[in-house]
Amino acid sequence: MTAPPDDCLACNEWVCGAYLTSRREILWDATLQHLQLTAVSVLLGLLVALPLALAARHRRWATGPVLGLTTVLYTIPSLAMFSLLLPVYGLSAGLVIAGLVLYSLTLLVRNILAGLRAVPEETRQAARGMGYGPLRMLLAVELPLALPAAMAGLRIATVSAVSLVTIGAIVGFGGLGNLIHSGMNTYFKAQVLTASVLCVIIAVAADLLLLAVQRLATPWTRRAT
Repeated sequence: MTAPPDDCLACNEWVCGAYLTSRREILWDATLQHLQLTAVSVLLGLLVALPLALAARHRRWATGPVLGLTTVLYTIPSLAMFSLLLPVYGLSAGLVIAGLVLYSLTLLVRNILAGLRAVPEETRQAARGMGYGPLRMLLAVELPLALPAAMAGLRIATVSAVSLVTIGAIVGFGGLGNLIHSGMNTYFKAQVLTASVLCVIIAVAADLLLLAVQRLATPWTRRAT
């Protein structure tokens, strides 16, 4: 008995509303895992990148090694990166997160460092004249002025993480990448297309959200109307 012509699942069509309704929970779980892996890896990458950028800013001899190391890490292919981290983390979500953190460092460190270096020296001198110590100057003057460049790096790192999470499907922790990988193995068109579109939506939404945060946090960069 042949399938009805309107049964898009049986006909294995690319666009299929029945797939969305019948696999709602699977899609939700995969999307949630994708968001969690992305958010955790980017936040950890930011926590690691900030002290590295500060060290490169205040210690000239550290600039070369820091930028060189983060650049080398970014050039390692994802499969090779996961293989190198496998003995430490095993087949776990930590393996994917560690890889994404290392990949994010070159983008975050370079942009944070560029933002810090762009702070005018006269601004620092004025802050010192007002009695600002090193820590207060960093928190109240340098980091706020470096925020636009840092946020630009954060946006790129976040969008990159959204796409790289899918590679985690090789170890079973790839979020929507799991659905893309299994769908390609079975040539399940609706699953491949739906999961891919959701990845694009997450990337665009994350970029727009961070852009909105940047505009709210840096009101001085807006043009006066």
